[in-house]
This record gives sequence, C-alpha cells and structure tokens, in this order.
Amino acid sequence: MPKSENTRWFNEEVQPHESSLRSYLRAVFPSFPDVDDLVQESYARLIRARETGTVGYAKAFLFTTARNAALDFFRRRKVVLIESVADLSALPIAEDRPDVAASVNKQQELAMLSAAVGDLPERCRQVLTLRLLYALSHKEIAAELRISEHTVKAQLAKGMRRCAEYFEQRGVSTLRRPGAEDTP
Repeated sequence: MPKSENTRWFNEEVQPHESSLRSYLRAVFPSFPDVDDLVQESYARLIRARETGTVGYAKAFLFTTARNAALDFFRRRKVVLIESVADLSALPIAEDRPDVAASVNKQQELAMLSAAVGDLPERCRQVLTLRLLYALSHKEIAAELRISEHTVKAQLAKGMRRCAEYFEQRGVSTLRRPGAEDTP
C-alpha cells in the first residue's frame, strides 16, 4: 500500500481517536506507568495489522489493541522468577487451573458461538461483533457503521435471537446454568 495512503488512513481513521483512547486507558488502567508508551505500542500493532489486512474497524481495533497491550504489560509484570520466591507455597498450584474437560468444553462453546455469528447476515454480524467483542456502545456502533441507534438495537436483538435459535437447533440450551460464569 502506498505510503501516502497509509498516512491518509492514519490521519483520518486512527489519530482522531487518540484523546478518547488516552481517556479510556487512564480510566481502565489508572496504575499503568506510561500511557504514552501504550498509545505508541498500540499504533505500532495497528499499523502492522493493517499491513496484513486484518483491520476492519480502525477505532475498535485500536481500543482492543491498546487494552491487550496493557494486559500484556500487567501479565509480564506478574511473572515471577522461581529463584526470587522464598515461599514455594505462594506459587499457584495445578489444581487452580481448569481441568482438560472444562477447557475442551469452553473451546467447543466458543467454536459454536463463532459458527452462529458467522451464519448471521453481514450487518447483523457487524453490529453483534462491535458490541460483544469490542464492547462499543450503541451510539459508537451507530457512528462506526453510519446507521441509526434504533437500527443497532434492532440488529442486536435479531442477532441474539438468531444465535439462540442456532444453539437450540443443535440441542444446546441458551439458559444460564446456576453457578455459570458471567463471561461471554
């Protein structure tokens, strides 16, 4: 892609969101040591992803990338060298991890959800993805897709209903199980 096209894209599609990105990062990660570094890392990841053609919605991708970069930082900070641990009982033990059956079950559920969303009409899939995966508000989705907020709400309802039907056709209950995790 020509350099001038990349510059135009960055100036029009990415940079206008910098102030809201900084506000978001300060609100969600108040203990992050340097928001400037995080913003720059997010830009670098976004540009690399665009070069591979994986960026559909610049703003959503940017915010998700920034969140993931911050989480990566905190994960790296949690890594503890075994030599520096005086009390081995402080280390997590294997029983704290989910068992293999639970992991396989979770992977199967995610694969089925992915298939259900993949069967949705294009607009409905876009709206559902922006809402559930990128956690955009109805207003942000409407602005991103250039549709009304009413259409966003209607498409979300339609998508959720069709996903529930997809699961029911395959014998999977969409009702929450008692004690089930509240993660999507």
